[in-house]
Amino acid sequence: MLPRTPLPPYRRLPLLVTADGDLLDELLRLAAAGGTEVELAADPAAARARWAPAPLVLVGADQAAACLRARLPRRPRTVLVGRADQLDPGTELAELIGAEHVATLPAAEPWLVDRFAECLVGPAGASPARVVALLGGRGGAGASVLAGGLAVSAARARLRTLLVDADPLGGGLDLVLGWEQLDGLRWPELAGADGRVDPPALVRALPSRGDLVVLSWDRGDLRHLPAEAMAATVDAGRRGRDLVVLDLPRHLDDAAVIALQAADRALLVVPAELRATAAAARVAAVVAPHCADLSVIVRGPAPGRLRAAEVSRALGLPLAGTLRPEPGLCRGLERGEAPGATGKGPLAVLCQRLVDELTGRPAAGAA
Repeated sequence: MLPRTPLPPYRRLPLLVTADGDLLDELLRLAAAGGTEVELAADPAAARARWAPAPLVLVGADQAAACLRARLPRRPRTVLVGRADQLDPGTELAELIGAEHVATLPAAEPWLVDRFAECLVGPAGASPARVVALLGGRGGAGASVLAGGLAVSAARARLRTLLVDADPLGGGLDLVLGWEQLDGLRWPELAGADGRVDPPALVRALPSRGDLVVLSWDRGDLRHLPAEAMAATVDAGRRGRDLVVLDLPRHLDDAAVIALQAADRALLVVPAELRATAAAARVAAVVAPHCADLSVIVRGPAPGRLRAAEVSRALGLPLAGTLRPEPGLCRGLERGEAPGATGKGPLAVLCQRLVDELTGRPAAGAA
């Protein structure tokens, strides 16, 4: 396997949604004054894929009604912007599309310049967290264990880490970590979040040990996870943590799509088996349109001696790593031991390398 080049510096850009040429010219001028480039979308259809990941979204008054009809999910740091004659009644329309502010030009120009400038490094000068998503190529592929191992390895490296369990049909990442007895907020209590989540408050409310905090499910009845709650959670993690690890379901719901679109990198975990590879091809076809950086982790053993490179070629995806069998891992999980906690073994070594790549740290070793 060839070594992977570390990810480039974080480059999420503000998104402008408008087809009004005059308004666009004014916003481009203000963005330049704030020292940032922007992404452009003339309508909600063009904006959808970039809606969740953008650090700031400015919706022109000409596209506000269209965004409402398109049912784009509520998200933090959305601003309705336009001239005074376009924003009557602006407050009511802003509330309907989930905008936190109404910016009336030209009075709001200095405020908008400051918002654009914040996008260079994020609030309070902190760099936004990296976001990585894990998915299984088939049921039982081991994506949740790898997600837990990544989060544990990152916390061992003293990275402030948020681990998010986005699979309502999974067994629960709190069980993977042996944290089911820890007090703290679970998804059912957060499901009503509408985009206004304070990062420090969220971190304080979640089950935690050291630098690792986890948002998982309780053992109660399954509930629908609103896309708005996921968008708010991922945004809070990006602003308040160093790394966000997302464990996503294979069957993508709206919340999973939002999370996937916010990810810098997605990893598809595939057992080295022919049927698993065939199933993973279907998952990859659904996932790929939502994340530009999708690669595969191949997990042994290989009963038919299928090689990792062959799985990679069959899926048409880069090979991000291989995971050798680790008999003691399953026994440790049954005893409530978090995966990768000792820093030894194939899983821990692979996870540490992936963390190094995601964060741009010097590699500690190859997996």
